[in-house]
Amino acid sequence: MTKLIHPLCPSCGSQNMEAFYQVDQAPVHSVLLHHTREEAMEYPQREIVLGYCQDCGFVSNAAFDPSVHEYDAEYESTQAFSPTFNTFHHNLAKDLVERYNLRGKQLVEIGCGQGEFLKLLCEIGGNNGVGFDPAYIGSPYIQEADYNITFIPDFFSEKYANYNGDFFCCKMTLEHIHQTRQFLTTVRKTIGELADTVVFFQVPNARYVFGDLAFWDIYYEHCSYFTLGSLARLFRGAGFEVMDLWSGYDDQYIMIEARPGDSISSQALPQEESLTTFRQEIERFTQQTPRKVQAWKDFFHTAHQTGRKVVFWGGGSKLVSFLTTLGVSLEQVELAVDVNPRKHNTYLAGSGQKVVSPQTLKEVQPDVVVVMNPIYRDEIQNQLNQMGLHPELITVQDI
Repeated sequence: MTKLIHPLCPSCGSQNMEAFYQVDQAPVHSVLLHHTREEAMEYPQREIVLGYCQDCGFVSNAAFDPSVHEYDAEYESTQAFSPTFNTFHHNLAKDLVERYNLRGKQLVEIGCGQGEFLKLLCEIGGNNGVGFDPAYIGSPYIQEADYNITFIPDFFSEKYANYNGDFFCCKMTLEHIHQTRQFLTTVRKTIGELADTVVFFQVPNARYVFGDLAFWDIYYEHCSYFTLGSLARLFRGAGFEVMDLWSGYDDQYIMIEARPGDSISSQALPQEESLTTFRQEIERFTQQTPRKVQAWKDFFHTAHQTGRKVVFWGGGSKLVSFLTTLGVSLEQVELAVDVNPRKHNTYLAGSGQKVVSPQTLKEVQPDVVVVMNPIYRDEIQNQLNQMGLHPELITVQDI
C-alpha cells in the first residue's frame, strides 16, 4: 500500500492513520461539465489512498491534493430535478424550521450550491439567509430578493466572520474538505459567544458506504468520510456540544445538531457506534470489495459478449467512480441517463460516456438499465413505464 502523504488525522491530529483502500487513478472532479469526449477522457486524475484513524474512526484520503479542485460555474451537482430528492429536501426543511423554531431568523448556509435548500428554509419560516458557495452562478428558479437571500460565490472563511446567524447549515460539503478540524474551528470562532446558535451539518454516511461495499461512493472530491461517532468527536474537538445525531435518506446521510460549548465534552450519545464496530466494517470492506468489483466486471463482459445493450441511470459522481474502478469501456456501455438537463450532451470524466436525457432511451431501447442509487429505483421504473420501455432494471447493490 502506498505510503500516507498526510500521516496525521485531519480530524483529531492523531498519528495513528492506517491505509486500507487505494484507487490508482480517479478523476479529480466527477461533476464538472465536459462538452467533448476528448476533454472528458483527458481530464486530470489522481490517486486515492483511504486511511482510517484508529483513535477517532475518521476516514480520509491521505493522498488528497486540494490544489487540483475546480469549484466554478461548470460544477453541476444539483439533485433538484428528482421528485424523490425534492420530497426529502422539503420535508427536511420543514422539520428543521419546526425543530429549531426558525421563523424570522438569520440563516447562514455554507456550501449552498444553487441555493435550493436555503430558499426552502427562508420560504417556510419567513427567514433571511446568506449562502456561500464558490460554484454559485444563480438559479432561474430562485429570485434572491423574493426570499431575502444574499449569495456569496466564495468559500466560507474567517474573512466572513461578520456574517453571523441564529442557524448555521452545511449540507453535503464537509466531505469535500480535507482539514476538517481546522474548518470546524473556523465555524466555531465565527459563532463566538452566541450560545443559542444552532449548527446543523449533513454528510454522507460512511457506514452506508463501507458496510454495503459501495466502492462507487469513493471518489476524489470526497476526501473525508464520517460515521455518527467520528462526526460527533470532530465537533466536540472543535468546541461544540453535540445535541443530537440521526440518519436519513435510507441511511445514506447522517445529520448532526450542535451548539457552542464552553469546554470539550467527552459524553457520547447512544447513537454513536464504537470504534471496534466501525473497524470491523472497514476490515470487511477491504476483504470483500475486490470480489464485488470482479463480479461487476464479469457482468459487463458477459453483457457485451451476448449483445445486451446496457445503459446507466445517474450521470454523477457515483457513476464516474464506478466506471473508473471497473474500467468499463465505451464498447461495453456508451450512454448514461440523467434527469438534470444541464448534464445532457456532456461526457463523463475519465471514461467518456455520453450523458443523455431519459427520452433518448426510446431510440436506444436498452436491454438493461443500471441504477446508480437504489433510492431512485421506483422513480426510474415509473419513468420507464411512462415511456413504454421494459428493460431489466438493476441497482448497483444487486450484484
